[in-house]
Parts: sequence; C-alpha cells; structure tokens
Amino acid sequence: MSAQPLAAGAPLLRVESLRKAFGGVRAVDDVSFELGAGELLALIGPNGAGKSTCFNCINGQLRPDHGRVLLGGTDLVGRAPRAIWRMGVGRTFQIAATWASMTVAENVQVALLSHAGRLNRFWGRASAMCRDEALALLDAVGLAAMADAPCGALAYGDVKRVELAIALANGPRLLLMDEPTAGMAPRERNELVGLVKRLVRERGIGVLFTEHSMDVVFEYADRIIVLARGGLIAEGTPAAIRDDPQVREVYFGSTGVPAAPKDA
Repeated sequence: MSAQPLAAGAPLLRVESLRKAFGGVRAVDDVSFELGAGELLALIGPNGAGKSTCFNCINGQLRPDHGRVLLGGTDLVGRAPRAIWRMGVGRTFQIAATWASMTVAENVQVALLSHAGRLNRFWGRASAMCRDEALALLDAVGLAAMADAPCGALAYGDVKRVELAIALANGPRLLLMDEPTAGMAPRERNELVGLVKRLVRERGIGVLFTEHSMDVVFEYADRIIVLARGGLIAEGTPAAIRDDPQVREVYFGSTGVPAAPKDA
C-alpha cells in the first residue's frame, strides 16, 4: 500500500496525540507535531525524554498505546517497519548498518534490489542489476569514485554516506535519522548534515532527526521540537528554542544554550 499523495499545503507527516507507556511510566505522553516536505525537523531532549520511543513508534518498531502517525494522510500505526519502508520512509541508525565485505556499490544495490522485490536472484547475476541506479545514488552523496572499494575499507564518515545512499534507495518521502553524526568529528558532522540538507531540498524529502550535537541542530534544523519526561515542552525555530526559558532550564541547565554553532 502506498501513502496518499499530499494535498496542497498539507503536512507530509502528522503525529497526533502519541502515547506509549512501559508499566507505569509514560515514555511518550500525548505528543503531537507536523513535518513538511523539504523540511529538517530536529527532535531533541535530555536522556530519558522519550526521543527513541517516539522515533520507534513512528517507524513501526513499537506500537503506540494511543494516537496516529499519518504519512500523507495514511496511518502508519500497526504496520511493520518493512511495510513502512516500502511506503516511502527511509531510516538511518546511530551505528551505521553496512556490509563491510561487500563493495560500496553492492551495499546500495542490495537495498535497491530489496525495494524492487528481486533479492531472491542469484547474486552472481544480481551483482550487475541496479548498478546504474546505485552509482547515481553514490554520486549524489559524493562517493561515486569509491563504488568498487570494499565498504570495510572506508573512513567512518564515508560509511555514513553509504548508509545515506542506502536510505535513499526506496525513493523516500520521509527520512528518519537517529543520531546521524554520532562518532563523527566536527568537520565530518557538518559535511554530512549539509549534504542531507541539500538533498532533501532538491528531492522534497522531509527529515526527522535526533541529535546530541547542538552545533548541528542549531545550524541545520529548520525547526526543533523538545521533549522532557515524555512530553512536548517546546516547538519552534532554532532562534525561538534558544531563547525559550523552559528549554534552557529543563534541557540545557543553568548554563543555557550555546551562544552560536561553531564552524569545524
């Protein structure tokens, strides 16, 4: 099943009254927000705020106790992650998931073949399939020259670029990125998220991402939503979030938000 096409001015993603409890603890407590096509929305909060639970409810890894997750008007709740992926939701993870023994191009080809339902083909023949599409995606992330290198030989920042190309293999409308810059140096962080921002603008993809690096959040996010103890406490532009007294107290503490993002 495909997600419904967007009506003019409609949000790409709408989360409505999302709740998820574990025992007596409400990990996500009545959270609602929207995300537009071509927009980068950061989901931040202190440890234990409910970010991962909210993220996993959207992606289908957890089923919420209440609420709806609408992609172009189609409810994702109750669907398996693979079905959600086929509906046009890409995903990257905090720890990059690639096959080190395969070439860079083959990693992307596997994702393309899976999306096309052709992974049952013998790999000796399948290795030539979807190669042009894989090379196009690698070119988009700046790795076309490394197509035939073993993925295990890449620097970590380049592995994260391969993961991004894999996430784009299903032609996503929505991209969920869990700590995309974890383990990366400042320069690599800025290069990767700058690349993501360019690609989503060009392709009209909506991006929801969690991130602990505040320099990345305040430099690249179009809007920010802040969770604390499972609830949504603030939503707005980076400038508005920076000046929000509740955010400064609950999330950043008495020292406040960093004055400005720094260049690598």
